[in-house]
Amino acid sequence: MLLRKIARPLLATWFVHDGLDALRHPAAHAVAARGPADQVTSRIGQAPLTENQLKTAVRVHGALTVAAAVSMATGRAPRRSALFLAALTVPVALADQPFTSGPVSRSVRTERFVRRLGALGAALLAGVDTEGRPGMSWRIENARDKHAAIKAAKETTAARAARVAKVSKAASSAKTKVVDAVTPD
Repeated sequence: MLLRKIARPLLATWFVHDGLDALRHPAAHAVAARGPADQVTSRIGQAPLTENQLKTAVRVHGALTVAAAVSMATGRAPRRSALFLAALTVPVALADQPFTSGPVSRSVRTERFVRRLGALGAALLAGVDTEGRPGMSWRIENARDKHAAIKAAKETTAARAARVAKVSKAASSAKTKVVDAVTPD
């Protein structure tokens, strides 16, 4: 459908822009990522990340975001790419959440958080879009129904064959009795 060929690249532009910004200016993104990164490292019992490590993580995240967005925009595994973008958006949205104090003002974090939630929702919708084709769950259920119908048909055919054989045997037995009764010895 033409709409998908337009909508996916349009959705991808936001992710490409955000990923390229993280690649070009990792320091600004590292400031927002510092608090959540420190929380994660302390919970798993590791030393906090150094500035260089955090900037590298931000760059890797940005590169993955750009790669997934380009993949979605060009139609190469668009559903998988969209779901991957959604997964990449979750930690960034959590880092931008406005419910705790941080180095950036609450109104700026709220705006970023709401934008990221919108992008997350759009990526999830793009990830479940089957382009009018049945989804995997429908295909599996349909295959099960077909298998059950074939099995029932085979059982019905076997039961009919058994009944025919039984009736045929009874008819043959009755014929033999009639022939024996009519035939003089």
